[in-house]
Amino acid sequence: MTAIVERRTEHGDHEAEKGRVALKGFFRVTEEWGCSTEERSKLLGGPSRTTLYNYAKLNPVKLSNDTMERISYILGIYKALQLLYPTHERANRRIRLKTSEVPFCGKSAMEFMTQGSMMNLMLARQYFDAKRGW
Repeated sequence: MTAIVERRTEHGDHEAEKGRVALKGFFRVTEEWGCSTEERSKLLGGPSRTTLYNYAKLNPVKLSNDTMERISYILGIYKALQLLYPTHERANRRIRLKTSEVPFCGKSAMEFMTQGSMMNLMLARQYFDAKRGW
């Protein structure tokens, strides 16, 4: 019985640490992109300000699969932009430039992604991955 409890605790600790690392990446990327608290909340699917504030403390926390998937898309978009552009400044500026290309249709990638749907994050990720030839 003790071994089972210890294994569950270790697994829980591992999941909480994964959450902390994911949030650390998320907050670094959104800081580089100049995101507001509202934008960060929308990118994560709309958690409360209190939850977002607690996330920003970067304590170990087990995140939902939805939140982990959203962060994964955001980190992938960041990576694609860094590979597409020669400087961090240009890559980070691109997220705010309006474009007529599909799927953005006159919006910036940030405006498109902060509409709240995970589908928007997925489409933005596919767009930037395709741009870099992946």
